[in-house]
Amino acid sequence: MRHPILISLCAAGAVILSGCEKSKSEDVDRAFQGVNVIDESNLNDVMLTAGDPAEAVAYFQRTLSEKPGRIDLQRGLAKSLVRAKRGTEGVSAWKKVTEHEDATDEDHVDFADALIRNNEWERAETVLDAVPPTFETFKRYRLEAMVADSNENWKKADSFYETAVGLTTQPANVMNNWGYSKLSRGDYADAERLFSDAIRQDGTLFTAKNNLVLARGAQGNYAIPVMPVSQTERAQLLYTLGLTAIKQNDIEIGKGLLRDAIETHPQHFEAAATSLAALEGPVTN
Repeated sequence: MRHPILISLCAAGAVILSGCEKSKSEDVDRAFQGVNVIDESNLNDVMLTAGDPAEAVAYFQRTLSEKPGRIDLQRGLAKSLVRAKRGTEGVSAWKKVTEHEDATDEDHVDFADALIRNNEWERAETVLDAVPPTFETFKRYRLEAMVADSNENWKKADSFYETAVGLTTQPANVMNNWGYSKLSRGDYADAERLFSDAIRQDGTLFTAKNNLVLARGAQGNYAIPVMPVSQTERAQLLYTLGLTAIKQNDIEIGKGLLRDAIETHPQHFEAAATSLAALEGPVTN
């Protein structure tokens, strides 16, 4: 009489054990799935920052073919295409992102950035105009300033540049852009000040150094200011100053600066040597 009871208990125990095993298995599966999500997220970040742009494009294209509806992967592809300097494709990819139901204001700003990089200024302006004014970020105002520059709306550009500078802890590049805007308007003194500020923020920014000597040269000041420069950079800056002097018809000063550039450069400075030879002309007996 006890056997049926024992069998029933064993069967019940087996069911319970089976249930426990199933529960444990599901827990393990969930844990592994969680790790996979984290790993994929980390891989996405790596591909967007440290990875080769072409490899990143291939990775996101492949992953998107498996999960086409995910906006994070669409963003990854769009960013990678821009990094790979595939402008037209980057614009198309960002447009697709902005059409996603989960698109954000930041996505629209990134779309405008891609359009500017692709020299589509009017479309970029339209996209930025549609972003709510309450969305205030450094990137948004930097792009607004660049668009205003392209329209030669100087007052608006200055206002946007000033706001952008106040919204970042690393303003060197936007200061350089603002300075270049001033330089293009012929406001050389303000341009010089902004380039100097940019260099104080980032002593490695050679573009700002080159722009600074352009602004000084335009004012007839052909001396390189005190700032951190390598020997090669100094030679290149002397070359820039020499060309600036020649453009302003200070020919002899320009020749002297080109000679200094050739002597300063640690290697043969082909561009400076060619410019100097062209100025001095053929030697005749």
